[in-house]
This record gives sequence, structure tokens and C-alpha cells, in this order.
Amino acid sequence: MGTRILIVENASFMRTIVKNMLVPLGYIIAGEATSPSEAVDMYERMKPDLITIDVSTEQNKSKERVWIETVKKILARNPDARIVMVAAPEQEEMLIDSFKAGVRDFVVKPFEPERIITAVENAVA
Repeated sequence: MGTRILIVENASFMRTIVKNMLVPLGYIIAGEATSPSEAVDMYERMKPDLITIDVSTEQNKSKERVWIETVKKILARNPDARIVMVAAPEQEEMLIDSFKAGVRDFVVKPFEPERIITAVENAVA
């Protein structure tokens, strides 16, 4: 069975882009979440092998903190959870905090398809 991935992204077209990159490589999309609370709930129910979390660029600092707390909640439930964050260059502080919390890799927007694939491969290796 292939690696099961939960995609967390509020824009449906971006979820589709990520799916279209990963499914042909044998990855299985276990689910799609659009919010921090939905991400935690779906992680609990689905137990995916990997989570990709795309933090919207229009979010403010307090909303970025919500995503860091989401990562911490998931890792508190499963310290071995594999998480890849996707964020804009101006969200560098949030990415650093994500790594401190236990994120495996990150991708900076705008991204090339190869970068998402590499981050996923690294995270599940």
C-alpha cells in the first residue's frame, strides 16, 4: 500500500495541484482538510503517513500561531507524525517555529512541483 497523505489547504485548486503531483507517483490522498481544527480531527480519524499544511499568505501573525499550535497538537498525539509545511518567504519566522515544533520539511511558495515531491519523499524516508 502507498503512503497515505492528508492535504491541508484552504484553496481547492491548490489541493488539486498537489494531488495531481503526488497521485501519479503512487501516493494516496487519504483526505483533504481546509482549517486547523479540521486538520487535527482528520489526522486523528485517518492516521495518514504524512500531512502537508499550506499556510495562506494572507494570514496574520496570530493566525500563523494557530498553525503552529495545530502542528503541536498533532505531534502531541503522535510524536512520529510527519508534517511538511508550505509557506511564503515572508513567513520565515513561522517556518522556524514549525521546525522547532517538529515539522520534517518545508516548501516556500511559489514552488516548483519537484520541491513538493522532494519534501514529501524526504519526510517519509
